[in-house]
Amino acid sequence: MDSLISKENLNRFESIFGKTTQPIRLFQAPARINIIGEHVDYLGGTVLPAAINFAVQVYLRPNNSSIYKLHSVTYNQTVEFQKPLLPNPNAAWADYIAGVIVEIEKKGFLVPGFDLLVDGNIPQGSGLSSSAALEVVTGFAIKETFSFPISREEVAVIGQMAENLFVGTKCGIMDQFIISVGKKNDCISLNTDTLNYSYHHFDLGDYEFYLVNSNVKHSLKDSAYNKRRSECESALLKIQTKYPNFTQLYEVNLSEDDLNDCHLTTEERKRTNHVTSERERTKIVVDGLESGNFLDVGSALFQTHWSLSKDFEVSCPETDFIVDSLQSLGVTGARMIGGGFGGCVLVLDKKDHFSEIDEVLKKSYQQKFNLALDFYKFEISDGVKEIYI
Repeated sequence: MDSLISKENLNRFESIFGKTTQPIRLFQAPARINIIGEHVDYLGGTVLPAAINFAVQVYLRPNNSSIYKLHSVTYNQTVEFQKPLLPNPNAAWADYIAGVIVEIEKKGFLVPGFDLLVDGNIPQGSGLSSSAALEVVTGFAIKETFSFPISREEVAVIGQMAENLFVGTKCGIMDQFIISVGKKNDCISLNTDTLNYSYHHFDLGDYEFYLVNSNVKHSLKDSAYNKRRSECESALLKIQTKYPNFTQLYEVNLSEDDLNDCHLTTEERKRTNHVTSERERTKIVVDGLESGNFLDVGSALFQTHWSLSKDFEVSCPETDFIVDSLQSLGVTGARMIGGGFGGCVLVLDKKDHFSEIDEVLKKSYQQKFNLALDFYKFEISDGVKEIYI
């Protein structure tokens, strides 16, 4: 986000909240993509995310009171609240901020009142984790402003807990984690069971990643997300009755016959198939990116998409059409990313191929769904940080 917008928002902040002697500080958190390892971050799986250069920004200033005053530029809405903090049905965006305050105070810190303005350019409903970015930038801004000794990794967990417990979406840790610790030009390999992670730098050469936004967001996303998670949990419980050594569904490596003996429902079996097959695809992608074998990477991306569509059942006709069309047009690889039921498709392809694809795909998509497509080129960027103004 450029300095002009930052200057406009600084003026907007003072017009809404007034001028005081306290300094206003600006913090920024990126969006994220996940190259591989989808819907396994709440099941102990390994994921390969990267931060990208779309962002949420917050301006924060202590106000020497017990009141939290918030303004969203996106929603053109101002709200105030104080403890005890409760969900706000009229300003759902504010719940992400309130939830973070609650989780920080659970760690023994007292969060004083503040004024906060939030703005961003992460497309809503795109599957690029605007909510996680808001949680992380809020947590980071609070800990920096009030000098709380909280690590970046702890900021990530605070954000996840805020979404799980206050907002009510049982998301995993991946989004908040990469947004907290991301590094320019690197992705991370994150073990979501142990939270051990390592940075991976890779050179795409003649290839590139880009995003295609379906511009649809189906309303069942959050409820279905929680339902998929409960189906995975019930599958693991049934498996553990016969094989108690498995502590996460991602670890399960049973034969077809052994799985049959666990008496999983059809839905539980399909969810298990996706989760356990994603383990092997993740290894292929990590090895392929490091060795430059992009054809193997692309093949695994396609396989992940159809596994998410058929076995995990979190895709939708629009994103299936995009991936199927891209496959027919000869791109190297593509898959839906994010929670599902709309949002963005991640594409890996040769750089010189894009010009042959965008108009063809836009036209066919418009004809079938009467919707426009948006294409986003991006750079891999740093995680949450302060912007000095």
